[in-house]
Amino acid sequence: MQRLNQATGWLVFLALLALLALALPASTFDSESKNFIFLIGAVGIWRYSMGATHFFRGMLFLYVVYPHLRRKVRKLGKAADPSHVFLMVTSFRIDALTTAQVYSSVIREAIDCGFPTTVVCSLVEMSDELLVKSLWEKMNPPEHVKLDFVRIAGTGKRDGLAFGFRAISRHLPDDRAVVAVIDGDTVLAEGVVRKTVPWFQLFGNVGGLTTNEFCEVRGGYIMSEWHKLRFAQRHINMCSMALSKRVLTMTGRMSVFRASVVTDPGFIADVESDSLQHWRLGRFKFLTGDDKSSWFSLMRLGYDTFYVPDAAINTVEHPPEKSFIKASRKLMFRWYGNNLRQNSRALGLGVRRLGLFTSIVLFDQRVSMWTSLLGLTVAIIATFKYGGAFILAYLLWIGITRLILTLLLSCSGHKIGPAYPLILYYNQIMGALVKIYVFFRLDQQSWTRQDTKLTRDLASFQRWFNTWSSRTMTFSAGSIFVAVLLMMV
Repeated sequence: MQRLNQATGWLVFLALLALLALALPASTFDSESKNFIFLIGAVGIWRYSMGATHFFRGMLFLYVVYPHLRRKVRKLGKAADPSHVFLMVTSFRIDALTTAQVYSSVIREAIDCGFPTTVVCSLVEMSDELLVKSLWEKMNPPEHVKLDFVRIAGTGKRDGLAFGFRAISRHLPDDRAVVAVIDGDTVLAEGVVRKTVPWFQLFGNVGGLTTNEFCEVRGGYIMSEWHKLRFAQRHINMCSMALSKRVLTMTGRMSVFRASVVTDPGFIADVESDSLQHWRLGRFKFLTGDDKSSWFSLMRLGYDTFYVPDAAINTVEHPPEKSFIKASRKLMFRWYGNNLRQNSRALGLGVRRLGLFTSIVLFDQRVSMWTSLLGLTVAIIATFKYGGAFILAYLLWIGITRLILTLLLSCSGHKIGPAYPLILYYNQIMGALVKIYVFFRLDQQSWTRQDTKLTRDLASFQRWFNTWSSRTMTFSAGSIFVAVLLMMV
């Protein structure tokens, strides 16, 4: 039945493309015509060349470089084994079923990996502690597997991580010990520990690495497909950046670090109390984005970062709203806010530290909010000025290119679906609008799982100034963007 639904979806999408093509005048497909649909401007060349570069770099890493590196790791044998493995899990306001799945997988990995292992549980609720103890007794780990509880006050994930890191510090781990930081909704696939820990002995300067993600979504079809598409895109981008050992985030769902990194007081301070001094909004602490803080700290401390594509985890996604539009917008607000807050200061580290390609990628993250809207805006302006054929030609172009991008995503090893082309375009437009909104409001942050927001004790004038200066700059930037395109068209 699922295959039949998939086939029907693809047929409907292709039929819509055919109808769009039939609705267009013949001159649209004439290469001598000024309306020729496949003419691409300088901005289009930039956007598609960045995407193509990521794709080819990702495929090169996934199918050529990584298999070669994996053979080198296997040759190390026992020499690549860590002295101790810490599996640290942070849990807060996650349902009991998901918590049981997560800790069962963590305890199983602690037993199966064969290394001396300590499971560190950073918990808020007593009910979670009782559940973990029950699972521990049921699975009955051997003596080389230990359990350590860290109780926190529920003041946020950053505090939970910092308390957990300090608890690990008290174990006095040596230079060959590693720490896996696991979110409370992440179920580990079998063998993930053994696939990740040897890389620290092959690469002496890698301070942290992250893993491939798949998901189970507790929501509707579109929300499920949206998350799966995101993880397929993430996989290719991670592979691309791993080619330079510059993976741009230490994913909070599961990342692995050298123990000497997470016990470094500077690293703990970066994760626990990261903040930004903004020229207009003043200084504010980061509420979310611990994965970006840990990445920036690694870069600042001089470490490299890596990605292990065949080490998989399965995340349990709980959409923050029943409505797809509302839920996706909330999640984008959090993700893109975390990204943009780290972006400018990351670029400040310089090309010598980051490398040329990484610097270009970070710069592209800043301009993509505008370039992503350029095609749609020009098509709308041209439609009002010259006729409806322009918007139809634009929609056909979007349909064809997003179909090609979807087919390319299948090379990642993640499954694709007929909704992907439409979701890709939704992400492009909605994502760009959310980025523009949050770019001028970097101090506004909130969690999606719990009702926690950043509160700042600002004077009334400062609050008024921040609010209205953000609105004014958003309106001014949007107006200039549209005005420039009106003159060009």
